[in-house]
Amino acid sequence: MSHYSGKWLRSPETLLFVVDGGVARITLNRPERRNALSTQSLAELRDALLEADDLKAVHCVILEGAGKDFCAGYDIGANSSYERHVQAEADGAPGGAHSPYRSEGGAASFDDDVWQLERWHDLKITIFDLHKPVIAKLHGNCLAGGTDLALLCDMIIAASDARIGYPATRAQGAPLNNMWLYHLGPQWAKRLTLTGDCLRGRDAERLGLVLRSVPAGQLDTEVNELARRLAAIDADLLAANKRIINQGLELMGARTLQRTAHESDARAHQASARAGFRRDVAALGLKEALKRRDAPFGDGDVHFEA
Repeated sequence: MSHYSGKWLRSPETLLFVVDGGVARITLNRPERRNALSTQSLAELRDALLEADDLKAVHCVILEGAGKDFCAGYDIGANSSYERHVQAEADGAPGGAHSPYRSEGGAASFDDDVWQLERWHDLKITIFDLHKPVIAKLHGNCLAGGTDLALLCDMIIAASDARIGYPATRAQGAPLNNMWLYHLGPQWAKRLTLTGDCLRGRDAERLGLVLRSVPAGQLDTEVNELARRLAAIDADLLAANKRIINQGLELMGARTLQRTAHESDARAHQASARAGFRRDVAALGLKEALKRRDAPFGDGDVHFEA
C-alpha cells in the first residue's frame, strides 16, 4: 500500500498515488478484490484526485487498476457490507435498523436509497469536475461500478481484450452513473444497459465508447504517450479546454441525467428480480448467485462479425 501523505490525501490504504513528469498516476490497489469499490476506496479516490488537481506540478492524471482488472464493480463480495446486509435481511433482522443514521440502516425508503446513491455519486463526480484531464487505462474487467468511474474520465484507452459492461442491470438495478448515452447514442446505450452484455475493448473503440484500444502489451506505452503529450501543455490551458467541453455536456443535460440516474437505480431496486438475486446471495453465496443471474446470457459478450 502507498504511504503517500499530502494536503488532501493522507496515507491511503486502497490506492497508490505517484507523481512523475507532470503526471499523477492513481492506481486502484485492491487486486485481491479485483479493485471492487467500497466507500473507503471511493473516498480515497476523491482525495487523490483533489490532491492531483491541487498540485502545481501535475498536468494530467492516469487512473488504472492493479492486478488482473481495472475494476470489477462495487464491493458486494463475501464479508462486504452488502452481503452482511443481505444476510441480515434474510434472517429477518435488517442490519443497522436501529441506527440513527439512514446510511447504516439499509434503504428503508425510496428516499433513503436515493440519498445513499447520491453520496456515492458525490465521491465519483470529482473526476468530471477536476480541472485537469483524467485518462482511464482499462485492462481486464471494467464492470458495473468500474464503468461508473471510467465513463466520467476525459479519455479512455483500453486493452483490446478488456471487458466493459454492466451485467448488474440483469438483476440488481440500473447504472448509478449514466454516461453511456453521451458516448454511444441511444440505441447502443439501450443495447448494453438493457441486456447487461459486455463489449471487448476493440469493439468499444469501434462504437466510440473508448478513444482507442490496443493490444494489452502496448497499453502502457499508449497511455504513457498520451499523458506525456498532455503534460507538455500548460495546465491552465488544459483546464480551459476540458471545462468548456464539459460545460457543453452539461448543456446537453449530462449532469441532470446523472442525478436522474440515482432515482432510476432506486426505482430499479424495487424490481422483483433484485429481491430474488438478494435471496440467492443469502442462500447460495455471491458466486453461485452470479452464475444463476448470468446463465441465460452465454459468455455475456456482444459479438461482431469479423
